[in-house]
Amino acid sequence: MCKPDYFTVVYRINPWMDPAIPTDTALAVAQWQTLYDTYVGLGFDVHLIDPVEGLPDMVYAANGGFVIDNVAYGAAFTYAERQPEGPAYMDWFGAHGFDVRVPVEIQEGEGDFLLVGDVILAGTGFRSASDSHAEVAAIYGRPVITLNLINPNFYHLDTAIAVLDASPATGNGEIAYLPSAFDEPSLAILRERFPDAIIVTEEDAAILGLNSYSDGYNVVIAARAKDFERQLRARGFNPIGLDLSELLLGGGGVKCCTLELRR
Repeated sequence: MCKPDYFTVVYRINPWMDPAIPTDTALAVAQWQTLYDTYVGLGFDVHLIDPVEGLPDMVYAANGGFVIDNVAYGAAFTYAERQPEGPAYMDWFGAHGFDVRVPVEIQEGEGDFLLVGDVILAGTGFRSASDSHAEVAAIYGRPVITLNLINPNFYHLDTAIAVLDASPATGNGEIAYLPSAFDEPSLAILRERFPDAIIVTEEDAAILGLNSYSDGYNVVIAARAKDFERQLRARGFNPIGLDLSELLLGGGGVKCCTLELRR
């Protein structure tokens, strides 16, 4: 995670961002702190990367890379405003004992790569180039399933899919998703592979309710995603609702602030 000490919105690189709307850095820090404290309370080992002045989106740590089996595939950002984040995160990975792979293709880490079982779901359409899917497959030696995003409000895969159970004893894993975020061929893949997936409402998705983190039982979600919360409880999960409304002004939620380090 990365504390949002320099969080603000001074440019617009996604539909959520509007520099004309004031941001409250202290409030963003307080909301982020609640997320951090929640993870610590759940028993997670949380590592911090130092924020860099002038990189307000560095708080969205999920975009900083993709890590499996101690191999850290660095990020190469689409927009110039975020490109310095890539080296900052790769330097951190290297300093903390990860095997760092420098990207050739444009992609934004766990924003568009989600591990479900032994398969990597990979998003494209707005931020990550589809060529990066072959690159990530070669690095990790795992099957990669390409999913095309078509709604600019859901420009990263982790805004349109929540991985609820990544390591199931049987089956393909358990997810929740928003159908309208995907093209028809991608929907066909999701329906076939995850026939029992939770389908979230447009209202819950519109506050980045799917941008959630799950350990297989506890699911940290946006507090306002009430129908998603109801569906999670009905499936036996323990939803934990948090208010990250200030960080939503930059286009991020719970998952955006969370990069999973799989040793």
